[in-house]
Amino acid sequence: MASQIISSRFLLLALPVLACVFPCSCHARATDNNGARIRGMFVFGSSLVDNGNNNFLKNSIAKADFLPYGIDFPSGPSGRFTNGKNVIDLLCDQLKLPLVPAFSDPSTQGRKIIHGVNYASGASGILDDTGSRAGNAISLNQQLRNFEEVTLPDLEAQMGFRRRELLPEFLFVVGTGGNDYSFNYFLRQSTANASLEVFTANLTKILSGRLQGVASFVLMAVNPIGCSPMVMASRPGRHGCIQVLNKAAHLFNAHLKSLVDVSKHHLPGSNFVFVNSYRIIRKIIRNPVPRGFKDTTSSCCEVMALNRGGNGVLCKKEGKACEDRNSHVFFDGLHPTEAVNIQIATKAYNSNLASEVYPINVKQLSMF
Repeated sequence: MASQIISSRFLLLALPVLACVFPCSCHARATDNNGARIRGMFVFGSSLVDNGNNNFLKNSIAKADFLPYGIDFPSGPSGRFTNGKNVIDLLCDQLKLPLVPAFSDPSTQGRKIIHGVNYASGASGILDDTGSRAGNAISLNQQLRNFEEVTLPDLEAQMGFRRRELLPEFLFVVGTGGNDYSFNYFLRQSTANASLEVFTANLTKILSGRLQGVASFVLMAVNPIGCSPMVMASRPGRHGCIQVLNKAAHLFNAHLKSLVDVSKHHLPGSNFVFVNSYRIIRKIIRNPVPRGFKDTTSSCCEVMALNRGGNGVLCKKEGKACEDRNSHVFFDGLHPTEAVNIQIATKAYNSNLASEVYPINVKQLSMF
């Protein structure tokens, strides 16, 4: 109860002062045969939604531009932290959109940006210092600056419309927060004096302050980080997920969902959807066989442990990968397989269960 009060106060203070960078417009919107009017999407977050931005970062160890990453992706390794497509790619498929290009790719300019841009960066978080353990990552703040200062002027020039007319035709997808716990709160002494509740309230306060103006937002939950092979390997002989980590993810997700409700009143021109990937994955882990899965605990690819010079997260470069990848929940030490991403994207798009997507699904959002 105390944490909910803290979170609500932070959000109520933050939301009224959001700058309406993208005011409402009555500009006509193109629709497809299903009534959808979405032209493209802009993506912000961490490795779960990164599609290759870290390929172009110097001094970053959070890269996935080598096999076995991309073993099932049409063009091979691309920087996506999975064996095939990630959730963003699969949402694009559902919405009949082309795949969104990575901002850091030098070729992402001109006509290539008219269906959106992906700014996400592996190892990044809501806090600027979260990615420091990976050597280099693009923080959420920098991702948003890249959008505002580089992409928007180019988009206006390409389309011949002002931003207030263009941006209501795009989805803004945000998938971040997990690294702020796994690689910040639970590892840094500087946060030892902050309770989990206060730390989480601060994260959601910062995030809410960056969700600006009139637009359509898709907010991705933090996955059950306490169930990842990386974490399980640190507790040999112990069965079951690490609940203290899952508690953090669950708390963050509860605050994120409350942000959707608060935003209805403080940003009436915006529309928010919360995708509860945490619950979707937990359902798979608890009852895998009916959903087509067998292995819920181990990595599909060969992961180098800390005592062998690895980081416990990433696949070994040119290492082995399991043959039946569709039956695995996790591809490496942290990231889900394409098979799990398909489950998340499909439910995000058309589920009618409020426990999976709230208050509406992405298909319904795309028709507003």
